[in-house]
Amino acid sequence: MKKIENDLNNDKCPELYSDKENCCGCSACYAVCPVSAIKMKADAEGFLYPAINESKCIKCKKCLSVCAFKTDQKKKGFLI
Repeated sequence: MKKIENDLNNDKCPELYSDKENCCGCSACYAVCPVSAIKMKADAEGFLYPAINESKCIKCKKCLSVCAFKTDQKKKGFLI
């Protein structure tokens, strides 16, 4: 939870996940990005995960605020 709050309060590109287990691949972040800076890329097993093009990112942090997976994990008491 602290990581997300820190990401929302700085001017760096957001980190959507550090491990694949912290992302469900729902593409909500991809859909909400106003400048199409996020693409969904397949991993070696064919599962899609978001990747941010830092040169396109305007650091609006909408991607972090829309993440239902992170919100669900926070409700369960997990820090992401």
